[in-house]
This record gives sequence, structure tokens and C-alpha cells, in this order.
Amino acid sequence: MTTVIQGKEEGIQVVLTKPLSLERELDDEYRVPNILQRILSLFKNVRPGSDLTRLQLPPLFNFPKSQLQCYGESVYCTASDLLNRCNNGESSLERFASVVAWSISTTRPLIFGVSPFNPILGETHHVSRGNLNILLEQVSHHPPLEPKFHGTSVEAQVHGKRKLKLLNHGETYEMNSPHLLIRILPVPGVVWVGNVTISCPETGLVAELCYISNSFLGFKGNQRLIKGKIFDSSSKILYEVDGHWDKTVTVKDTNNGKVRVIYDAKEAISGLKTPTVKDAMGVWPSESAVVWSESSQGILSKDWEKAREAKKAVEDKQRELSRERESRGETWVPKHFIVTHSKEGGWDSSPIQKWVPPAPIVASV
Repeated sequence: MTTVIQGKEEGIQVVLTKPLSLERELDDEYRVPNILQRILSLFKNVRPGSDLTRLQLPPLFNFPKSQLQCYGESVYCTASDLLNRCNNGESSLERFASVVAWSISTTRPLIFGVSPFNPILGETHHVSRGNLNILLEQVSHHPPLEPKFHGTSVEAQVHGKRKLKLLNHGETYEMNSPHLLIRILPVPGVVWVGNVTISCPETGLVAELCYISNSFLGFKGNQRLIKGKIFDSSSKILYEVDGHWDKTVTVKDTNNGKVRVIYDAKEAISGLKTPTVKDAMGVWPSESAVVWSESSQGILSKDWEKAREAKKAVEDKQRELSRERESRGETWVPKHFIVTHSKEGGWDSSPIQKWVPPAPIVASV
């Protein structure tokens, strides 16, 4: 694993680590000894069915990356340009199938026993990859996950929906995410499960995907399956979707029976490299790789006391800022996005600027 530490001018330090990818070489790097015993100890006083949203994890259970970074990496850390493929499709159906493939590519293998840092309010992640500029901002204190403890497993439901807009085609694609199942006993493991719906109101096309783990209590079995269908506004099935999200996924044309591969995980999410800092002075203090740099360094060096103190300092500062805002009767306002409440009871966000500027951190093309 490569770690990049640059930009120490004026106290700014950036720590970047290799993204999650198809290879599993990061497992041993981040996993501490006796991880299962430590996890059981962590949950010994937690009742089944409990919401774990406010459970404070020590750095032993973190890897050196923010959840905000993980979301960003699922977009820009690909070995093939899947987003351009979405935009370059000649027909609406071809573009839709490419969007389905891109959505599947954001599903990455995870590491049992560790999770990313929970982003702080106002945290940002700004990265460029070729002509693609990505900017994320944490706009809510509330985590996007709702983890619940079920005795021998933890299930995390990812709330909210993602939107992908192809502006030159006038098409918007809306999709949810699968659930994360962390199995503790009898055999530890992490799998994605549940249903994902992808829809485009402008074309009427819809995909229904199901992430399946067929293993029995974690023993062997055929895992990481994905099955589904793509149909039009009249509910006519156009394609049948089948495969494994960590291998290949195919679509079968129901008209002529032809089968083709729309997603190859080895081609898309293997051999991913650590992003680099091109302009250290241009990195914002709110950048994820800056906010969590001290704690990340502690984790990488397995200096758990340093990691704990650094993480506590970040979280205590956030509590202090929150109390100050409350005392002044102020409401925090995002810097890069406009947040509005939706009719469904949730909220929507839209960027303030039309274009994202090039970033000081770059990912390899």
C-alpha cells in the first residue's frame, strides 16, 4: 500500500491511501490482532435490534479514510472510464445499460472489522481525474447509514438516493444503494445484499437489481451474486441481468437471446493507485485527507493512542463548534451546495457552482 504525505506548509498535512479495490491486499494492513474477539467485546452490552448510529468506535475499528472519501473513490477510482461510456451511448437503452454498469462498479469489496471515519460537518473531498472534477461536501450531521445489531450480525441500511445527470442528453438517473451485511458469527464476513432500483423518468426505463449472498451461515456458497431485469415504461422486460458484482455482469436481450458483458470488475476496479497531491498549497483545510491526517497516521503506524487522541480532538472540536452555533442561534450553511427539503420528507442538494474547478489532488487515469 502506498501512502502519500505532502503539504505540510502552514500546518497542512495530507494523508492519502490506496483506494478499496478488487484486490484484497489491504485486509492484513488494516486488520488488528484478535479482531473478532475485539468486536465481540464491543457488542457485549448491546442488545439485538439496537440502532448503532451513536456507537462510538475506537480507531482500532477504523481504516485511514473518511466515508466521504469512500463515496468519492467509488466515482473516480476506476481503471476504465465508465462515466464517459454512459454519456457516449448512441441510444437511450445503451446509455441506461451503461449507467447500470456504473452503478454496479460503485459496489466495492470491504474489509471485515474496520470502517471509515464518520465525516464531520463541512468536510470536503476535492479530486480530479483527467477531465473529471469531483467535489463532495458533508452537509448533514446525521450519518447516511442506519446500522442495527442482530445478535450475530450488523445490517447497515444506506439511506438516500443518488442522481446521475447526463446534461447533454437531458436524462437523470436515480438509484438507491444495497444494504451492507456484516456477519460476525459463525464465520466473519462482509457482503452487500438487498434490492436496488435505477430509473430514468425521461426515457421510462427502469432496472431492478438484487444483490444476493447464497452462502449458508457464511460457509462457502456462491456469494456476491447480482440478478435483475431492465424494462421499459410498459413493463416489457428488455434485458435480463445476471452475474457477480466482483466478477462479470451480463445482460441477455429478451428479443433475440443474445448475451453480452456490460461490467467486468477486474477491468474496472483492479490495480487502482493512490491519488497524489499536485498542488499542496491548494488543498483546503476541510479536505478529508487533512481533517483525519493525524488519526490516519496513527492507524498506519499502529500507534493507537495517537490515533485515539487525534480522532477525539476532531470530534471534540466539532461539538464545540456546534455548541457555539446553538448559543448564537445560528444554523450551519453548506459552502458548496444548496440543501432543500423534498416533498417526500427528506432533502435534496444541488451544487452552487455550475462547474467543479480542477482539484489539487489528482487520481491516475
